[in-house]
Amino acid sequence: MDVDQRLLDAAVDQMERRWPAGEQAGAAAVYLSDGSILTSVCLDNINPGVVLCHEVGALCQAYTQNAIVVASGCAGRDEGSAQLHVYAPCGVCQERLALWVPDVQVGVSDPASASGWSSRSLRDVNPHYWAARFGSDGGWPSLTQHTS
Repeated sequence: MDVDQRLLDAAVDQMERRWPAGEQAGAAAVYLSDGSILTSVCLDNINPGVVLCHEVGALCQAYTQNAIVVASGCAGRDEGSAQLHVYAPCGVCQERLALWVPDVQVGVSDPASASGWSSRSLRDVNPHYWAARFGSDGGWPSLTQHTS
């Protein structure tokens, strides 16, 4: 399942419920294998060492429910702007998404696309994933291998 407008709209809806227009804001949404959507926002804190990315809440919910994440999209806006941006997952969130293997689709900024974003597999975003060395077949480690 690709990152699509429905998934990004869910992230934007969550963002708008959490932060008023004009404030810097963001949120994430993930598709589960059954087509349902989980959303979450970052955990801001005065101590930057405890701040969490927008995706973390939804990924933790999915993992808690023993659900399979198949796509993840993160949207945001800058302070004083209504323009929306799609953010690729940071390196740490790529590690978190790697639990669900390299075919997880993620939203990325794509100026060549009419929408300004596109859906790419985690493997495309991170073709030289370091943990592939630990995969049983020389490829990406499975969920079982990641969590054992």
